[in-house]
Amino acid sequence: MRKLLTVMVAALLGLGCTGIAAAEVYPTHPVTMIVPFPAGGATDTLARFLAEQMRAILGQPVIIENIGGAAGSIGVGRAVRSPADGYTLSIGTSTTHMLTGGLYALQFDLLKDLEPVIQIGSEPLLIVGKKSLPANDLKGLIGYLKANPDKASVGIAGVGATGHLTGISFQKETGTKFQFVPYRGNGPAMQDLLAGNIDFMIEPSSNFKSLVAAGSVKPFAITGRTRLPSSPDIPTADEAGLPGFFASLWYGLWVPRDTPKEIVAKLNAVMMQVLADSPVQKRFEELGIQVTPAAQQSPEALRAFQKAEADRWWPIIRASNLKAE
Repeated sequence: MRKLLTVMVAALLGLGCTGIAAAEVYPTHPVTMIVPFPAGGATDTLARFLAEQMRAILGQPVIIENIGGAAGSIGVGRAVRSPADGYTLSIGTSTTHMLTGGLYALQFDLLKDLEPVIQIGSEPLLIVGKKSLPANDLKGLIGYLKANPDKASVGIAGVGATGHLTGISFQKETGTKFQFVPYRGNGPAMQDLLAGNIDFMIEPSSNFKSLVAAGSVKPFAITGRTRLPSSPDIPTADEAGLPGFFASLWYGLWVPRDTPKEIVAKLNAVMMQVLADSPVQKRFEELGIQVTPAAQQSPEALRAFQKAEADRWWPIIRASNLKAE
C-alpha cells in the first residue's frame, strides 16, 4: 500500500512539473510574432526592434508576420486561432486589441480569447500634413479646414482605429469637416501622404520621426501633455492653440488563450528584461514611446487595463454609429 501511494504521489508531482519543464526548455524552435498591420508602420517598427532583443534572450529567432486589414482584426484573429503553445505571439495596440471589439462583430472575444503577456508602452499621436498643404502651424491647419469644409482628406489605419476616433474628436473640438480615407495600415497611408494623395494624418508619433527629420512632412502638434524629448521643437496641441486635446496609443503583447501559464510567465520575464535595458529605453525615447512602469508590466495589469479601456471606449464607438468597411 505504501509503495502504491508513493507511486501515485510521484505521478502527481510529475504532472505538476510538466508545465514547468516545458517552460524551461521553451522555445526549441523559432517563434512567430504576428503584426496586424502591413510593414512600415509604428507597430511593425516596434515589433522588429523587440524581436531582435527577444531573440538574444530566448536563443531562437522571432519571425515577424505582417497580416493587415480590418483595423488589425484579421491579424489578431489569426493569432487567436493559432496553437496555444507559446510559438505564436500577438503584438498590437489599443486599436487592434481593444477598439475593434466595439466596432466589429468579431468571431472571437478580445478580452477572453487571448492571454495578456505585458503592456509594452504608450505614445502620443502627431498631427502632420503634406508638404504642399497651405498651413504652417496648427492654427493655420484649423483655419484652412474651416475655410474648405469636406475638401481635405485624412488618412487612417482603418475605420474605428485610434487615428479615426481622434480625427472625429478633432472635428468636434475645432468645428471642422474633412474626409476620412481608410487604409490597411499606417505604412500605405504614409506613402499616399508623401505622394500628396491625402492632406494630413493624426497617428502615432513614431510613424513620422524619419519623415519629420527629413522635412518630408509638416508637423503641427503632439497630442500629449508634454513635448517629446526626441522632438522638442514640435509643440503640444495645448501650446499650439487647441487646449485640452489629448490622445495616445498603447502597445501590448498577447498569446492565444490556454497557453501554459509557465510559458506566459517566461515571456513576461523576457519582455521585462528587454524593457529594463538602458539601450532599449533610449531607443524607445527616440521613437517617442514611453515604457510602461515596471509595476504595471504584469499580465494581470494588462488584463485589467484592457478591460477598463474597453468599458470606456466601446460605448463611445457605438454611440458614434461607426460602420466597419
